[in-house]
Amino acid sequence: MKKHLLLTLAAVCVSSQVVAHEEKPTQAATAPLMVQFAELKWTALPERPGMLVVLSGDPKMGEYTQLRKVPAGTDNPLHSHSSELKNVIIQGVWYTGTDAASAKDFGPGSVILMPGNWVHVSGCRAGSDCVFYQQGKGKFDFKPAAKGPASR
Repeated sequence: MKKHLLLTLAAVCVSSQVVAHEEKPTQAATAPLMVQFAELKWTALPERPGMLVVLSGDPKMGEYTQLRKVPAGTDNPLHSHSSELKNVIIQGVWYTGTDAASAKDFGPGSVILMPGNWVHVSGCRAGSDCVFYQQGKGKFDFKPAAKGPASR
């Protein structure tokens, strides 16, 4: 039930953003995006293990919204992203923080707003794959930090 509610919320956010960013509305921009979780067409993440579904925009070019699925037990070492990211956790326990010792866990329904160039660790705790809705204000990138990986 919670998954469906969050996906509906994500679809509403995406639909309103698509309409708001179009200068000249088209039929596709005025139609709502409505898809059930089981119908999503997942593709491999280009930079790490996992899957993604692009909902709007293009994460290789600029602003976007997408769903990401990351395997349980994934640990991302210190890194940053050039653009601001907003994440809403749908499934699993995602963690993030300035280092592994101070990283906090975030379960379903949690919201994480990260400024661009914020150096952090992140990952998905063991036990369940993580699925989250992500909105990026610019193209997506994964920039490893100069320091080595942090451990927890």
